[in-house]
Parts: sequence; C-alpha cells; structure tokens
Amino acid sequence: MTADELTALAQRMLAGELSPDDLRAQILAGADQPPGLAHATVDLDRRRRCGFPEVIYGEGKAPETVAAIAERLLAADQRVLATRIDADKAAAIAALLPGLAYNPIARTLRIDPVDAAADDAREHGRVAVVAAGTSDLPVAEEARETLAWMGVEAVAVDDVGVAGPHRLPERLHEFANADAIVVVAGMEGALPSVVGGYVPCPVFAVPTGVGYGANLGGVAALLAMLNSCASNVAVVNIDAGFKAGYLAGLVATRAAAARRESASAGQCETGASCATAPQQQVAVRTAHHTENSH
Repeated sequence: MTADELTALAQRMLAGELSPDDLRAQILAGADQPPGLAHATVDLDRRRRCGFPEVIYGEGKAPETVAAIAERLLAADQRVLATRIDADKAAAIAALLPGLAYNPIARTLRIDPVDAAADDAREHGRVAVVAAGTSDLPVAEEARETLAWMGVEAVAVDDVGVAGPHRLPERLHEFANADAIVVVAGMEGALPSVVGGYVPCPVFAVPTGVGYGANLGGVAALLAMLNSCASNVAVVNIDAGFKAGYLAGLVATRAAAARRESASAGQCETGASCATAPQQQVAVRTAHHTENSH
C-alpha cells in the first residue's frame, strides 16, 4: 500500500466513511502477503461488505496455505471457518495453528477471536437444521458449524425422514419459532416439502448423494426438491451444507436485528410479539392510506 493510499484511507475514516476496524482491515489487506499466501489473496474487506468474513474452502489447499489464511484472518480479528478439511489435513493444520475446533463429521474447523467467544447466539437468531437420516449428518453438521461460526443458534433435529412419518410431528415444537430452517435429505428428497407445509419461514433444502443407483449421486433428490409444491422451499447444491447454513444464518441475523430494533423502539417487549410487529405496522399503514384516499 502506498503512502497516498494510506492517507486517503485515513481521510475517509476522519470523514466518518470508515470505522477504525474497517481501516485496519484495509491496511492489512494491502500489506505484503506472507510466504504461505503466495497463491492466495485474503479478502479482509468481505466482512464489511457482506457481514461475515471470507470462508476457507479446504479441498485442494495445502495445510500450510489454510493455516496462513487463517492466521491472516485472525490478525484482523475475524472469525475463521474452513470447510472440507479431512482428518489428516486438520492434524497438520493444528500443528501449525493451535486453538482450532475440528468437527470430523462436518469436516470443518473453526477458530474464534477471544472477544467473539462471549457472543450470545440468541442475540443473532435461531435456525433449525433438520436431517432426514443419520447418513445425512455430515452435510447437516456442516450447516450447523457454519451457523455456529456466524453466531446463530442451531437446533439439531435428526433422523426424522418420511419413512417414519410419525417422527417429524413429534418434534415440530422444537423449531416452531425458528427464523429459518435447513432440511437435509437424500434418497427421493421428500422431507423439505413436508417441513415446508408446517412452518411460516424460509426452508433451505439440501439434497445429498445418499441413496442407491437411481439417486444419481443426489441428482434425483435435487430435482425433486426443485419441484417442491411448498412455496417456502428454496434449494441449494448437492451436499452444500455450508451454503444452506450461510443463507439461513443471514435470514436469522437480519430477523434478530429487526426484533432488537423494534424492541428498542418500544414497539414490542418479547421476541414473539416483535415478530408480528412489522405485519401490524403494514396493517396500520394500509388502513391509514385507505382513510386518506376517501
């Protein structure tokens, strides 16, 4: 980073266009890359633009590269999430970078800055992650780890596939107040449509490759989910637990922020009443408009 570029950033901070944290991130982003990052450019500005830091996709990356990217993120006080990390690679990364939390089922690793560890997940919304069968757990766990990294409470509802139709209704109360739901299923991929018929929130469906020959590695479940008759179901790629978790987390964090804003404005006192406040406001505005139009 040149002196002129640094001066311009400082002027933007003084003008209120950048926070001190944003200034620091941009300075770090413009600094010389350490040796382990010869083939990677870490996007330290992504948290400012998108709300959450860059995520490390682990497949095809050497342990040294993953560790170097993680160190760069941590130096900027940003949370670290790496996906698709097998056990051998995780052990090699742990030798280079202590303090990581590895989930062997999800094949993810996380490292949180010290100040992030005190976050209350309830402040950032609530998402249910529903798995049709235990064979779908690796994908469901990837979604849950993503939500944990985002600071969102994740409710696990496992093994409630349609082959045992009594199981889902028995557990509906566990995610009745979820801001969004992730549903993971292989085979014929029927579960997301069933869940969608019970809930008033977005359902992010994740097809998995679990199943026999005509499952076609998850294509059968993908096509079934894309043709869901439940209007609140959206579909991500095969085995994309991270993508579904991230999307659901964005919904949850924005919903939680709206509840906090409503509560601070004195419009509601509880999360349940906050959830209905926007609808009440729309009704009031509509009635007011009708009166004025006569």
